[in-house]
Amino acid sequence: MPDDRSATAADPAAAHEPVPELLVGLLLSPQIAGVLPRDLAGSLLAPLHERYPGVRWRVSAAEDRLVVPPADGLDLLEAARDRMLDEDWDLVVVLTDVPLKDGRSPVLTQLSPVHGVGLVAVPALGPVHVGQKVRQTVVRVVGHLLGHDTEAADDAEAQEELVRRARQRAEDLEDHPEDNAVQFTARVLGGNVRLLLGMIRANRPWTLVVRLSRLLALAAATGVLTLVASDLWLLAAAYGPWRLGLLGLLSVGAVTGALIVGARLWERPRRRAEREQVALFNLATAATVAIGVVVFYAAVFALSWLGALLLVDGDVFAAVIGAPAGAAEYGKLAWLTATLATVGGALGAGLEDDDAVRAAAYTRSEP
Repeated sequence: MPDDRSATAADPAAAHEPVPELLVGLLLSPQIAGVLPRDLAGSLLAPLHERYPGVRWRVSAAEDRLVVPPADGLDLLEAARDRMLDEDWDLVVVLTDVPLKDGRSPVLTQLSPVHGVGLVAVPALGPVHVGQKVRQTVVRVVGHLLGHDTEAADDAEAQEELVRRARQRAEDLEDHPEDNAVQFTARVLGGNVRLLLGMIRANRPWTLVVRLSRLLALAAATGVLTLVASDLWLLAAAYGPWRLGLLGLLSVGAVTGALIVGARLWERPRRRAEREQVALFNLATAATVAIGVVVFYAAVFALSWLGALLLVDGDVFAAVIGAPAGAAEYGKLAWLTATLATVGGALGAGLEDDDAVRAAAYTRSEP
């Protein structure tokens, strides 16, 4: 198999209209290249165009093991991301012989919509009709990386949204050497809003904290310990909504910062040409983590309110705070408890394994 092959497909009906062109890198592990069709890159063009019209597709294939065993999906994903940046691809799909797992469960694919990287475990497709199954899986993975809802693939509005995201992935910002880091990041954000929203949605940030067991355990323990402290009842009764809101915001920021800094999720471009891609990575990752932590905070608040109703006797509560203990007082107690439990979660974030945090922050798996 040649080291590098490329193919292109365009929509003939849109020959006179500007259409986005997306270059998809296809990396094949040498161990499985022999069981795949030689012209796999070319054979992907028709199904890609049929499934996602309105985009000019190009596919460039190369053999690359990427990592030396032993390696896991996260190692492959990060190595593929580096190769994508080096080659200036818009998306990359890796066909590998490395078994992929979500925890202990084997999976067919692992995706990082934030980085535009998808992994496919070819052995999991079975021994027959491998070429056909690979083509179908790659086409589906490309759609997921663009944040495309496959159930709405025939919907005109969904197709228009996909074309907009594809155009934003394909187009580069005009280079302004005089821009500082803040100005450049603001331009990236302003010029890629839809793309960022699609990347974040595809990354399912609401599932982030569920995959971080130590964070959950420490936050739960902190909540139980603080909820039964009478001093906390007095503080909750004395604090107004503005102070409680500010404390809640600070606690969410503390956990978000602990996860990003502790797991080294914030990246630096290795060369100037990578600045826009890396800025997109950072913005999408930060937003994913922040949304995940907000969801976690909301869940802790709901559990704290339920715990307060079950554990805190109304008459004792009223006697301590010197006022009737109604729904508002229980709500403020749950609010402050959730804030302190989330701060405890920041400590739990520091206990998490870095690989576990990175995997939770920007990967998802499919059986």
